Amino acid sequence: MTEKEKMIAGEMYNAKDPELIADRKRARLLFQQINRMNENAKEERDLLFYELIGEAGENLWVEPPFYCDYGHNIRAGNNFFMNFNCCILDVSTVEIGDNVMFAPGVQVLTATHPIEAKARNSGLEYAKPISIGNDVWVGGSAIICPGVVIGNRAVIGAGAVVTRDVSDDVFVAGNPAQVIKWIDN
Repeated sequence: MTEKEKMIAGEMYNAKDPELIADRKRARLLFQQINRMNENAKEERDLLFYELIGEAGENLWVEPPFYCDYGHNIRAGNNFFMNFNCCILDVSTVEIGDNVMFAPGVQVLTATHPIEAKARNSGLEYAKPISIGNDVWVGGSAIICPGVVIGNRAVIGAGAVVTRDVSDDVFVAGNPAQVIKWIDN
């Protein structure tokens, strides 16, 4: 397997691989260009977002600045809105459903490292995919950790640190995020 195939499969991989370095550079050049654009260039900026993100449905709306690792591992459905200053570390796949909203400062982090010092210092790392259902609202500065699945119609409170899967139709908040209440949808 190539380092890229290992990375996407969730296996330990070497992030210093030339192909991965080139992919990250491509993403950085695109999001840096996007983040510098004048508000009057919204149409051009939107086209660049569609180029950066691996797959996106209709009505993608991203307020810059935006940051990511690769871009091509992000799959977003229709009507995805991402407010200012969001970051998606898409080392593994990030699946985002339809009608999803991110408030400012949301972080979606698939990337992780071994907790044992010797393994961590080897330079190898790995990632776990993240999946976000349909009709989800993620509050400001929330953090979604590696491997998390968020159910449909869930609401993630501002500042929440989501370390475990979230069921359909719940409001979670806190650090670590816990169910605050069930939502009658």
